[in-house]
Amino acid sequence: MIAATTETAIMQRETILITSPLEAEHVARIAAFAPDRAEVMYEPGLLATTRYRNDHKGEPLTRTPEQQARWEALLPRTTIAFDLPSAAELAVMPKLRWIQTTSTGVGQAVAKLGLIDSPIIVTTARGVHAQPLAEFVFMALLAHFRQLDYLRAEQRAHRWLRVCGQEIAGRVLVILGAGDLARGSARIAKALDMHVIAIARNPAQSRDHGALFDEVLPVSALHQALGRADAAVLTVPHTPETERMIDAAAIAAMKPGIALVNIARGQVVDEIAMIDALRRGHIGFAALDVTEVEPLPAESPLWDMPNVLISPHSASTVDGENGRITDIFLHNLGLWLEGRPEAMRNLLDKPRLY
Repeated sequence: MIAATTETAIMQRETILITSPLEAEHVARIAAFAPDRAEVMYEPGLLATTRYRNDHKGEPLTRTPEQQARWEALLPRTTIAFDLPSAAELAVMPKLRWIQTTSTGVGQAVAKLGLIDSPIIVTTARGVHAQPLAEFVFMALLAHFRQLDYLRAEQRAHRWLRVCGQEIAGRVLVILGAGDLARGSARIAKALDMHVIAIARNPAQSRDHGALFDEVLPVSALHQALGRADAAVLTVPHTPETERMIDAAAIAAMKPGIALVNIARGQVVDEIAMIDALRRGHIGFAALDVTEVEPLPAESPLWDMPNVLISPHSASTVDGENGRITDIFLHNLGLWLEGRPEAMRNLLDKPRLY
C-alpha cells in the first residue's frame, strides 16, 4: 500500500494547453479523460475568433495587455500542447514535451519552429483528412469527365440536345504518394473501376491498403506513369525531395489533356509551368486545393482560367474534423500517461518531415 501511494505521488501530472479554437464538447472530452492525471487549460477568450467551423487559425488576433499577461502565465506550465504554438510561445514553454497538431502536413512548420532536433514529440492528424480530400478529388474528376460545366451551360440556354459523354471507368489514375491520402483516393477510384498507379518512395514497402493499387512504381518511373495517366492526384508531403516534383519536364511527359488534382502542397508543382500547360490545353483540367502562395494572389491567372477549379485550402475541412482529431489525441494521451509514447499514433518523423 505504501509503495502504491508513493508511486502515485511521483506520477507526472500533465498540463494540457489548447492553443487553437476548439468546440466546448471536445474540450470537455479531454478534461474528462484523466482528470487526476491531466489538467486542461483552455481560454477561448484569449484565442482568435473562428471564421468557420473547425477553424484552427481564426481572425488576426489582438489581445489587451491584461489578456496577454494571462496567456503568458499559462505557457511555462504547459507540458502538452494541443496544436502548434508559435516560436515566441515555444521559447517560454520549458516543460513542453509533446505537441498534437491539427494538420497532417506539418513538417515544414515544425522545421521552421526549430523542432527537428528537439526532444519534443510531435504527433499529427494523419487519417483525419483522407476521406474528405478523396471526396474533393472525385467531385472534381467526375465534374470534369462527365462535363458538368457543359451541362450547366446547356441548362441555362434551355437546350435539350442529346450528347455522347465520357466515362471515368477504365481510365488510368496516377497518385503521387502511397500513404493515407493516397489510400482515400484509391478506394474511390477502384469503386469506379479505374486503374490505379501509386508512385512511392519505397515501392516494396508493405501497406495495409496495398491491394487498392494496381501498380506501385518508384519515383524514377514518374514520367513514364504520367504518360499513361488520364488523371493525376498529388498527395505527397512537401519535403526537399518533393519540391517541384511536378516540374516542366514532368508536365511535358504527361498525357495530353490530363486532369490534375493537387491536395498536397503548392510547392510540389512548378506553378508557372502548370499555368502554361493549362493555357495550351496540355493539362486539360486542374483542381487545386493548394497553391504556391496562399492566399492565391488576386492577380494570379489561375482565378480566371476556365479549366481550373480553385478551393481555398479547405477541401479537408468538414464538420467532423475536430472530433476526429480529438479521438487521436485521446488515444495518444492514454499511451502517454502509460509511459508508452513510442506506441502513439501519427508520430512525426522529423528528419523526413512527415
